Amino acid sequence: MRICVYGAASPTIDTEYIEKVEEMGKKMVERGHSLVFGGGGNGLMGAVARGVRSENGYILGVIPKFFREETVEAIYHVCDELVEPETMRERKQIMEDNADAFIVTPGGIGTFEEFFEILTLKQLCRHNKPIALYNIKGYYSDLENVMKKAIEKNFIKENCLDLYTITDDLEELFAYLEKPIEGPRMIKELKDG
Repeated sequence: MRICVYGAASPTIDTEYIEKVEEMGKKMVERGHSLVFGGGGNGLMGAVARGVRSENGYILGVIPKFFREETVEAIYHVCDELVEPETMRERKQIMEDNADAFIVTPGGIGTFEEFFEILTLKQLCRHNKPIALYNIKGYYSDLENVMKKAIEKNFIKENCLDLYTITDDLEELFAYLEKPIEGPRMIKELKDG
């Protein structure tokens, strides 16, 4: 399975996050999976890539050309394939098209945006790929509360919680990603409008 991993690019985050995501990268390969990611060399992007590389796993990195030209962030250069599209929109599309599943590790604005985009697309039945939030140190617990509040206030249908999982346990995370995909759903089951 090709797993797209989203996460922080920051080199200044707590090393416990980095260690856990590097270990996750190793376990991906041990379980027969390859990596699709944003091509960054620092933070959790660099951590997952190092973990995958340490076990000789396949890595597809996707990073916009302007990241190199404007030195936006460090690039992980040990990818088996490094694609450099023009825009962020093209980057996300390439990553989505090349993924069978998604893991969202802790991150900032870009990671939140990537999660909500793939979640929205799943809600709209544009894909049926599994999505897992890796809740290291409770990072996504407040987000989970926000989702529940939106359901309570009738902004989101409750069964949208079935579209992803949130866990801090790697075995549970991979078991979720690896289970057979349920049949397609109907948009009206998941969205009012």
